[in-house]
Order: sequence, then structure tokens, then C-alpha cells
Amino acid sequence: MSDMNSTTKQAKQHILVVGNGAREHAIAWKLMQSPRVGRVSVAPGNGGTPNNVPIAVTDLDGLLAWAHSNRPDLTIVGPEVPLSLGLVDRFQAAGLRIFGPTRAAAQIESSKAFAKQFMRRHDIPTAPFEVFDDYRKVMGYLLINGDRTLAIKADGLAAGKGVYITNCAHDAEQAVKALMVDKVLGEAGTRIVIEEGLQGEEVSLLAFSDGKTVAPMLLARDHKRALDGNRGANTGGMGAFSLAQDTIYEPFVRRVIEGLRADRIPFVGVLFAGLMLTQDGTYVLEFNARFGDPETQVILPLLKTDLLDVFEACVDGTLDQITLDWSDQTAATVVMASGGYPGAYETEKVITGLDKVPSDVIVFHAGTRQDGNRLLTSGGRVLSITGIGPDLQGALDRAYVGVEAVHFDKAHYRTDIGAKALKGNMA
Repeated sequence: MSDMNSTTKQAKQHILVVGNGAREHAIAWKLMQSPRVGRVSVAPGNGGTPNNVPIAVTDLDGLLAWAHSNRPDLTIVGPEVPLSLGLVDRFQAAGLRIFGPTRAAAQIESSKAFAKQFMRRHDIPTAPFEVFDDYRKVMGYLLINGDRTLAIKADGLAAGKGVYITNCAHDAEQAVKALMVDKVLGEAGTRIVIEEGLQGEEVSLLAFSDGKTVAPMLLARDHKRALDGNRGANTGGMGAFSLAQDTIYEPFVRRVIEGLRADRIPFVGVLFAGLMLTQDGTYVLEFNARFGDPETQVILPLLKTDLLDVFEACVDGTLDQITLDWSDQTAATVVMASGGYPGAYETEKVITGLDKVPSDVIVFHAGTRQDGNRLLTSGGRVLSITGIGPDLQGALDRAYVGVEAVHFDKAHYRTDIGAKALKGNMA
């Protein structure tokens, strides 16, 4: 337990959560379980979040003005874009308490080139890479290396959709053209990183940090591809399941926090390491500067420690006084998406069946909005249905019971979340 003023500990807190996805719904849901929290507001929120504030995550002036007027005790930033724009810096300059990394620290996610060069400088294992901002130079590189397995990544933020895995020169050239010439991801693809492809199993490690201490969470496994069998386009995530903690991976986040601190860029918030477990060892694929989505939906339901205590300890620099306590159960989540996601999709579809979802299954909203008495789709990833059980099979069974109860036109979801893991393969 962090050493805080007893009066503050007893007061009911008003928390602002910035974001509108299932991740932010999960954060708000978990915070409302704290006996110390009296109210959670979410900006802009969605059809399932409480006390929505209609201010976009990119409207830093609007968020700051609202915070000045409403004086939340603490603000939690969910998505990466407001972090990259400097929302934390703005709030801190105004004397407002906020959880999340500064703009400089958030570069570990907002610039893949920064992250890769940081890893090289601090001897953190990662795939060999090159950084390009000249289209002709990339084409010259691909003449020699294009037929190898490559990961071609937009340098900037791309909502989880900025990575192309290629195995031939033609596909590599098309990916580079899409990013640098066609600008399919806007300015995010002006500069690109090309790295050697790695073969193995992926795992997500999230950790809280106060800039000095690192407190790892449970491991999780995301499913990025849109279709069963890991086919289709990369998405923001179609489902996930939790894994037990393993201290062997803790150095991958601890060394980042130590490195950023040595570089005078202290990182306060959640550091997310995407790891690839290969036959030659473990490598970092990328870092995120915030909670993952859908990983959060399987991690926070298993956290027994008061989440507000953890957030405050990070902000106050007292994380070394906190012990994270976890349930020994397993959680799995299945994302219900709009038909066509991550490509073109329709919205304004009526969602029904939520009242049929069993009470032990958790529904986290993402792309939803309330329209009077109706709940409508409003985004690509619509709902994240989370089940909890004594093991992975039990958790998946509960999640899919929830999925089968919910309906909206052209709903799409993967039917094989966790299937390979049940056969003894982590993937």
C-alpha cells in the first residue's frame, strides 16, 4: 500500500478516463470497483461507459478546460494519440494530476525509429533494422533484400495497422509504395522502418512504472489477424487471453525504464512490450506507451489490487510500496467487429442481446453509441466479450457464450481465439 495522506485515502475520488474504446471501458469498470472512487467520467466514451464527456481525445484544449472546471482528482490517458500530442505535459504544466508518459517518453511508441534506435543503444534484443525516409533508397534496399521475410512498419502511429509482413520483393515494394507514395496511413508512413522478420510465438508484457520501479502485469496473447487461422489483414486486435506471469521477461521492460531515465526521459505509466519468442531467444518487436487493447480486457479483470492505488503510486513515485495481487484464474476476450473491418465497414447497426449475456461474462464496449433506447454500432471493433474461468478452455467457453447472445447486422468475430494454445502451442 502506498504511503499517502490518510484524508486523501478516505476521500471519494473523481477520475477522468480519456478514450473511447473497450480498453477505456475496462479501466473505468475496474476503477468503479474501488471503494475510494466516487465517480468516473470518460471523454469521449462510448455506449457503455459512465458519465461521458463529449470531447475528442485529440482536443487537448477542450480536455484541459474541462479538467480546470471539473477538477478530477486524477486523469488516466488510454489511447496513444493524446499521449503523442503531449496531453500529459499540458496537464502537468497546469498542476493537474495525470497518469501516463510525457510526449517525449511516449516516443517509445509514437516513433518506431526512435524505439529501434533506443533499443540498439541500450542493448535490448530486437530484430536488425534500417530506417528510411527516401523512397528511392528503399527501392535500392529491396533490390538486394526484398525476397527475405521482412516487417515493413510505418514510423508513426497507425492504430495497430501499420505493419506489413512480406516474403517477396513484389509484396515488399507494394507495401512501401502504399505507405510512402499512396499515403494509406497519412503522415505515419512518411518514414518507415524495415526489419528482418522473426519466426516464433508472440506474447504481450505490460508493466506499470513510476519512472524508477517496474511492476509487471500478467502476460497476454493477442490475435492480430482479422480471420480464423491467423489469416487476413492486421487489425487492432480480434481477441486475447491471459497467461501466467513469468519473471524471465521482466528485464525487457525494466531496461527500458532504466534507459529512458538515464536519457533523462522518465517514463510514468504503462509500458507494453510486444515480444517474439524464437529458437534463438526473445526479441522485442515493438513498445507501446499505454495499456493494450484487447490485452487490457483480459488483464484488469484478474487484478485484485485496487487499481486507483496503483495509478496513484505511479504518479507519486511510490510504486515500490505496491504489491500487485492477481487472481489464479484465466481470462479470454473475443472482439465482435463490424463486417469488413479493418477495411471499409458500415455503422449504425442496432445491437441486441446484451440482456441475454450471462452475468458472469463481461461486455466491454468500443465502437458503440446510445441512440435513445437503442444501442448502435459506431466503429470497427464494436464489443469485447470477456469470459473468466479456471483455465483457458473455461474462459473461452464463457466468452463465446456471451458472443452467441449478441447480435448486429454483419457482425464479424474470430471463432478460434486461443485454439492453438489449447493444443499446446502458445500461438
